[in-house]
Amino acid sequence: MAGSEMSEDIEPSASDIRLVIAASSAGTVFEWYDFFIYGTLAGLIGQTFFPTDNETLQVLLVWAGFAVGFGFRPLGAILFGFLGDKLGRKYTFLVTVTLMGIATAGVGLIPSAATIGIAAPIIIILLRVLQGLALGGEYGGAAIYVSEHAPSDRRGYYTGYIQASVVGGFVLSVAVVLACRFLIPADAFASWGWRIPFLLSIALLGISLWMRLKLNESPVFKAMQAAGEVSANPFVESFSYPGNKKRIFIALFGITGGLTTIWYTAFFSSLAFLKGPMRMDPTTVEIMLGTAGLLSMAFFVYIGKLSDRIGRKKPIIWGYVLTLILMFPLFWAMGSLANPGLAETSRTTPVAVSGPSCTYDPFASEQPTNCGKVLQVLSDSGISYSLGKSDNLQLSVGNKAYPVSSLDWGDDVVRRAELQGWLEENGYNFETQMPPLINVLGIVALLVAFGALSGATYGSVAALLTEMFPAKIRYSSMSIPYHIGAGYLGGFLPLIAAYIVARTGDAYAGLWYTWVIVVIALIVGVWGIPSGPPKDFEEANSA
Repeated sequence: MAGSEMSEDIEPSASDIRLVIAASSAGTVFEWYDFFIYGTLAGLIGQTFFPTDNETLQVLLVWAGFAVGFGFRPLGAILFGFLGDKLGRKYTFLVTVTLMGIATAGVGLIPSAATIGIAAPIIIILLRVLQGLALGGEYGGAAIYVSEHAPSDRRGYYTGYIQASVVGGFVLSVAVVLACRFLIPADAFASWGWRIPFLLSIALLGISLWMRLKLNESPVFKAMQAAGEVSANPFVESFSYPGNKKRIFIALFGITGGLTTIWYTAFFSSLAFLKGPMRMDPTTVEIMLGTAGLLSMAFFVYIGKLSDRIGRKKPIIWGYVLTLILMFPLFWAMGSLANPGLAETSRTTPVAVSGPSCTYDPFASEQPTNCGKVLQVLSDSGISYSLGKSDNLQLSVGNKAYPVSSLDWGDDVVRRAELQGWLEENGYNFETQMPPLINVLGIVALLVAFGALSGATYGSVAALLTEMFPAKIRYSSMSIPYHIGAGYLGGFLPLIAAYIVARTGDAYAGLWYTWVIVVIALIVGVWGIPSGPPKDFEEANSA
């Protein structure tokens, strides 16, 4: 069949494959750069487009905007998956990269909320929608394009470069931000310099289009066209093709759900954790994450190559099991190295709050109760606390009780200063942290370990998903579950994790979201991911 065999006259040469990998990987790096630059500059995005006196609410609004882009990825997968299966792989991902570049540059041109009011965040959200639509079509196109050029015994290795390119987009976003911070004074960068990384996407778009226009159509798609086997309606067929509903279920919950939550925990939860509750110097955090991301890219290619020999399933399952065992210890170790004083003070001098109606709503611009106002300050300050019930509002730090009734309930700034003053008396430090070099190197090592776990669960996935679905509906069939999983289970992770942390007062509590999703992925993956040597779809389903 066309999906598994390439006629000799269209089989790509070695130089063609090198160009395919280079152009597809570069385009994927640029497209993910465009998408991730928003998350990398989340703090300044919040100040510019989502200003509010509630710091926690501002963070949640930024991550909500981040999640909106992910929320529209499944729609992009449906739209561009349809076009990719009907019109071809090449021209579809030319459209997606163009849409992404234009939408990203637009973020750098929008005036602030202080200038145009509510229109600013609305426009930003609309641009994030366009980015989500574009990304929903990009990954499937690039992954399938490389897979359909690759010989079956090297498919995991070649597509491993596409998987590593996703991390490459994150690394590039961090590198560009660091370069801009180095070249532009801090005040100017906070005022206008942060826009430059967004505007740079125009240049990256030009490079990507130039490279991808050199490419030919996928040989598998050419063979399908020649044989008249192109699907009449790829979206409908994705759910009516025999056995495809089960394959989509496995791809969503057994593959994508696990890998995407691990990925965003490794790179974005750690970013928010180190900059937020651990109060590390932002530039140092970006250097650490950029370095760790660059080093971890090798794992994605290695795992892809390994999967050609031992199968796609084993590395994924190993990665899930190790993540469940190591995730919390890795973050505990990062916290101890990033802010040793905070870890020790939290252990020896815990903060406890109790009182009537003692609830905290992170999404409220103003807390309705005095207890909620106390909890807001603690949450904004990254201070863990335990919560109890009592007739009167009480606050204790270690063994010492403080007169909360004397706080200035009418002035948020004064009240915050008073509460932080009490905490500082007991050893809590609200200054930006710059740990010793040995600690920084230790954190980088821990981040690389997390990157390796991500590589284990992600490196072989492009090859695996390509092999799971029939060629005539492959673009749609793999893109839909991939982007539902990545869009909702992974894309909403920073928002959900931040909300859990804010509600519980525990900087590590958000990790439970990842842990639960990975447990589900492990169960479904053990049951459903194909075992044994890699096989083309037609070979695996011909028996």
